[in-house]
Amino acid sequence: MELSEHDLAAYLAANPEFFERHAELLTTVQLQSPHGNRAVSLQERQMEMLRDKMRTLEHRLAAMMRNAVDNETLAGKLLLWARDVMLAQQGAPEQLPQTLQDTLKSAFDLPMTALKLWPVREAFAALDFATGVSEDAKTFAASLAAPFVGPNPGFEAAHWLPDAQMAQSLALIPLQNPHTSMCMGLLVLASPDSQRFTADMGTDFLNLISQLASAALVGLLAH
Repeated sequence: MELSEHDLAAYLAANPEFFERHAELLTTVQLQSPHGNRAVSLQERQMEMLRDKMRTLEHRLAAMMRNAVDNETLAGKLLLWARDVMLAQQGAPEQLPQTLQDTLKSAFDLPMTALKLWPVREAFAALDFATGVSEDAKTFAASLAAPFVGPNPGFEAAHWLPDAQMAQSLALIPLQNPHTSMCMGLLVLASPDSQRFTADMGTDFLNLISQLASAALVGLLAH
């Protein structure tokens, strides 16, 4: 009966002493090198495979280190922004939404932001952050289980921005009342760079921004 490649491979895997009994095969077997047209021994081919694996691991490690540095940088920016928001709470409450956006743009180099809250106290009902929101937009914000990130297909929230046509990518961050868990608003981050906010990016830091912004702004809501 003719042995298949699978049978042969299974035999060699189950009987590693085969190469101890036939050590000469390690040097006499010639294989094609993946890095050229030359023939190499079995041992040399194994070394090349190990080197390729090492290069792959080195690339993965370098990517992990870059991600760690990026995350550390983001965490530092988030901490500074949170500090600025806490300081802003000592001022006039009606100015807090704009100050929150201004400090956010400065900390994260964001070209455009917008913010809407609902329902707010009567004293703030006529201000920009409390007006111009349809019921559909409120329903959409409440439906977001996590921030939306990606291209701008023409969301109503994009029209809250100073120049909606410039917004090629968006992050739509729902705000949640920390006391009731009800949706209380929507924070919009936008960029003319279509790759600034992409569908495959993580949203952990955006969730932290949501939680901090919600806690800072909850005092503006009607009770």
